[in-house]
Amino acid sequence: MSRWFARCLSLSSLVCVLGMSPSGARAGAQVEEPLADSVRTALSMAVGNGAPPQLVFADAAQKQACERWALALESKLRKRKPDELVRREFLQTVCYEAKRAGLEPTLVLGLIQVESGFRKYAISSVGARGYMQVMPFWARLIGNGDAGALFHMQTNLRFGCVILRHYLDREKGDLFMALGRYNGSRGRAEYPNMVSAARRSWQVPGADAAIQMADAGALHHPAGR
Repeated sequence: MSRWFARCLSLSSLVCVLGMSPSGARAGAQVEEPLADSVRTALSMAVGNGAPPQLVFADAAQKQACERWALALESKLRKRKPDELVRREFLQTVCYEAKRAGLEPTLVLGLIQVESGFRKYAISSVGARGYMQVMPFWARLIGNGDAGALFHMQTNLRFGCVILRHYLDREKGDLFMALGRYNGSRGRAEYPNMVSAARRSWQVPGADAAIQMADAGALHHPAGR
């Protein structure tokens, strides 16, 4: 568990909207489970209590680490996101939100590839939304109730990373089981194997070394950010 998340706790085919055709991604469905009040409060705090998230780094070094990582990954994402500014913002936000939740950014990229094929406005047959295919009930449970906000890039990444961190903690760090829970297929190998394979495809030695500087516990998280 990351230091940041510990602090918080202590207090299938894909159809894209806008007429896009089905992709080869495999979106599942997180299962709505009863949450203890303390857990619900911690998760709500983790997503920012409904406030629009922002990138607020602890210092210039943290920001530069994510910028270097994004730069190293840009060429691999160019076909999926041809606009340079959009591509760079997306990668830097993935880096920020992943490290904020104590996750490896390449893991988040692998999950996004499998879940939505990097489609911002993806919606699955069971209603999961956006890049990380977040189920709308999460907006009601720990957000401000606006499921439409899950199509906002950073909001979707914030929810997805917080939810995956929650599942990792519930599974005591077992990534295989946590990924299955995220997909609604807990205990089955297909989805975790797909995400792991996709994750490996995004690993770049130089980028991975640089991102180690962006320690999740050192990121600055004012309320709602």
